[in-house]
Amino acid sequence: MKDIQNERDYRNIPIDKVGIKNLRYPIKVLDRRNTYQNTVATINMYVDLPHKAKGTHMSRFVEILNVFRPEVSLQRISVVLDQMKNDLNAESAHIELAFPYFIEKAAPESNSLGLMDYSCRWLGFSNPQGKLDLVCEVMVPISSVCPCSKEISDMGAHNQRGQVKLATRFTKFIWMEDMIELVESKASCEVYSVLKRVDEKFVTEKAFSNPKFVEDIVRDIAVELNEDENITWFSVSAENFESIHNHSAYAQIVSSRQEIFKISADS
Repeated sequence: MKDIQNERDYRNIPIDKVGIKNLRYPIKVLDRRNTYQNTVATINMYVDLPHKAKGTHMSRFVEILNVFRPEVSLQRISVVLDQMKNDLNAESAHIELAFPYFIEKAAPESNSLGLMDYSCRWLGFSNPQGKLDLVCEVMVPISSVCPCSKEISDMGAHNQRGQVKLATRFTKFIWMEDMIELVESKASCEVYSVLKRVDEKFVTEKAFSNPKFVEDIVRDIAVELNEDENITWFSVSAENFESIHNHSAYAQIVSSRQEIFKISADS
């Protein structure tokens, strides 16, 4: 049969990314407590296309995943990227996996158990020289109390639920649980799926005694990441869904260890 994709294209324009988006696929994720858990990812896969090629072979992306099933995991991303480059005659390859990750958490006072779900992503890129770039990202729900509201109010302070997005590059493997716990520890209070009355009292009072702006949250996280030699780059953002405004409050810090050292040396 005639293969249109392999025909010559005469417009002489290379394409940076070509491939498939929004493919739902089962993956295996390392779980610090239970060794691993199975979840379902939404996957994007791309390769570059040279100027002379008319098209890529879309079906090969899914075939590659089927070859590695059920070992589509963080530890196998570099192998998947290499296979993409080989099977699609490409110089570079990208893969993005977004998935829910579940952690069982006990309520702070009653110890009632409940599952918390966190939105996570892995982003992988292999360049023409075969160098791997890997980013791990978590989205963590939090609660915060406004320091300004607490300071100026005779009774109470306004509080809200928010979310923190933390992405890291690292030298050695990093647990998603560690990233999640870091974020939760810097909020006014963490969020739980099950709360009894004694727990509700606890989290309300804990948050009230620990007010945080979004600026405080991202800075506190950045301070700890700056001191971690395993982290080579990070991006952290916090968004509060304000309870007394018709808008969100937002803050972000994007940094790398090299930039931090340069700033320190110049100051």
